[in-house]
Amino acid sequence: MMFSRTAVASFLDRPQIAKFLIAVILLNAVTLGLETSPFVMDRAGGLLLLLDRTCLAIFVAELAARLYALGWRFFRSSWNVFDFVIVGISLVPAGAGFSVLRALRILRVLRVVSVTPSLRRVVDGLGRALPGMGSVFLLILLIYYIAAVIATKLFAAKFPDWFGSLGSSAYSLFQIMTLESWSMGIVRPVMEVYPHAWAFFVPFILMTTFAVMNLIVGLIVNSMQEAASEDQRAEAHVFEEAVLARLTEIERKLDRKD
Repeated sequence: MMFSRTAVASFLDRPQIAKFLIAVILLNAVTLGLETSPFVMDRAGGLLLLLDRTCLAIFVAELAARLYALGWRFFRSSWNVFDFVIVGISLVPAGAGFSVLRALRILRVLRVVSVTPSLRRVVDGLGRALPGMGSVFLLILLIYYIAAVIATKLFAAKFPDWFGSLGSSAYSLFQIMTLESWSMGIVRPVMEVYPHAWAFFVPFILMTTFAVMNLIVGLIVNSMQEAASEDQRAEAHVFEEAVLARLTEIERKLDRKD
């Protein structure tokens, strides 16, 4: 018995199917993690491999059903293409010189993003923030370049390991920006030789770590709010269309009775 494409699409869109896929993805993540343990593989390797193949078979069956239900429209969705690539990597033969790709089977865990609406909104928000973040990253690069040149000119003579070249200065400044051992590891030793070095490092930290990084966070949060608002408007539009269709049907029934 052949099922219509509409029936298959409706079946795949059920919340129960999404929850089942999430459970399979999480189970597969656990099995792939356990496969890295020689102790576990010696005792339950066969079972883990069976579970892994079963999960992969479920993923392939689900993608095949979506391809049948949507046809070429399947590839219009970036999330469908993402799932297709992730599962395709898992199907690469292990003995065909693609052992590195086989190690990327753990990427199947990322499918939990595509089947979870809340996680999709987060990723959509990040994608929307990228254009605005480009300008912020350009600003960071300018600040880094200027600061690296100044640091090299000021501190290279006494601290060649940290500021001996433009590249080493940029790396040291990146460590300072992340606040990883910036004070006792770099700045205080420099201040023992150059007491006024704080006048360079403190403004640099304020501009990069606090001001610019918070600007990036603000862009991401704003983009996520916009994505959530669009999803809410889309859901409201679908609900409105369903209500209008129901009202039209009721009016037709009333006209027939009259």
